[in-house]
Amino acid sequence: MTATDALPKVLERIDRDLQASLDRLFALLRIQSVSTDPAYAPQCQKAAEHVAVDLQSLGFDTSVRPTAGHPVVIGKSGNGKAAPGGNAPRVLFYGHYDVQPVDPLDLWQTPPFEPRIKTLDDGRKIIVARGACDDKGQAMTFIEACRAFKAVTGTLPLDITMMIEGEEECGSKNLFGFVRDNAAELKRDLALVCDTGMWDAETPSITTSLRGLVYEEIRLTCADRDLHSGLFGGAARNPIHVLADIISALHTPDGSVAIPNFYDGVHELPDDIKADLAGLGLTPEKFLQPVGLKIPAGEKGRMLIEQISTRPTAEVNGIIGGYTGEGAKTVIPGKAMAKVSFRLVGAQDPEKIRNGFRDFVRARVPADCTVEFGNFTSAPAFEVAFDSPALSRARAALGEEWGKKAVTVGAGGSIPIVGDFKTVLGMDTLMVGFALDDDRVHSPNEKYDLKCFHKGIRSWARILAALAG
Repeated sequence: MTATDALPKVLERIDRDLQASLDRLFALLRIQSVSTDPAYAPQCQKAAEHVAVDLQSLGFDTSVRPTAGHPVVIGKSGNGKAAPGGNAPRVLFYGHYDVQPVDPLDLWQTPPFEPRIKTLDDGRKIIVARGACDDKGQAMTFIEACRAFKAVTGTLPLDITMMIEGEEECGSKNLFGFVRDNAAELKRDLALVCDTGMWDAETPSITTSLRGLVYEEIRLTCADRDLHSGLFGGAARNPIHVLADIISALHTPDGSVAIPNFYDGVHELPDDIKADLAGLGLTPEKFLQPVGLKIPAGEKGRMLIEQISTRPTAEVNGIIGGYTGEGAKTVIPGKAMAKVSFRLVGAQDPEKIRNGFRDFVRARVPADCTVEFGNFTSAPAFEVAFDSPALSRARAALGEEWGKKAVTVGAGGSIPIVGDFKTVLGMDTLMVGFALDDDRVHSPNEKYDLKCFHKGIRSWARILAALAG
């Protein structure tokens, strides 16, 4: 029996087993796996062991792998070899068992590690607990879909490797080395991630791109010390003025970035994808008014949703110079500093962007001043080709479950490990999640809609069947 043939019974099993799925999720939510606080290290170890035992009950060959921080759980369903003559991809599923701190505790309506079901005024039922959405509830949608297939067919529809880490909420600092050290073992055909969201409560989405990041610091020196502005004003160069001129030159009047060759590697979206995005109706009023703004400041002629997700940006994150304390001090500073970040898209090369920016700055620094640079991070953008067969199958599967076309959206932020999946393991990643904007992720009273949990399991079952062909 093929996975497609088995799917109706698998979906019935998911519906019938929902309470048991919730019980298993609640058992995981009760573990206080706060990764950033060393006091919770035993709880993180406990969560890793809990996940490993659960995966083992599904027939996965599991191991809890130590790192310099919290362990990584690896579970393997097969031997890692593609089926002879088959087109089904071998997949690596990534999630995390760690959670954010619960502070401020007094804002929680009930204890954060005592999960409960609550009914909202609009009738929605929600799961309330730290980690309910990020990422225990999301990860469990995939695990429960695997459980249903195993219960109905006795096997899984694909060769699946699970990698569930314990440091995502504190930067995944040990995961990057772990992936590189175990690249041969972890390399598959496709990665799956469930740590993203729906477009809205009725519209499923797949995140098809993540912006890359180049983050630079400029340190500009003019005079060899701070100067008396009465004695030297009008003659001495002011580094704040110089920095201000450089920063103001970063953008042209139409909002585009003025650095030469900055847009090399930036692709236009296909017309059908643009039409899908336009149909989502994201207006400046909806997006900017809640933060006290109303006029988009990005590239002219671009939809707001393009500006925040699929177009590159240059932003000044801080500027410091001179006297900033209480009261007055009349000085011309000797030094000034600025922090500037670039969000990258498409095939933009982080090294070329960094070098282009530095050349742009040097060309505007006066001859009697000096400039030094520092780099915080450089990471490429990630994108899935819109003609990817896996993407097309996943979109169709989500559409069947939700009764509405799944949209493909770009994320404005960065998830560095997804970049490593591409550059180190050579894999594309499908990012499918069921979080909503009101899930209060990282905040007190975090929640996950019961509907999202239930239909998330059903969605992954459909996606697994579709990928299995």
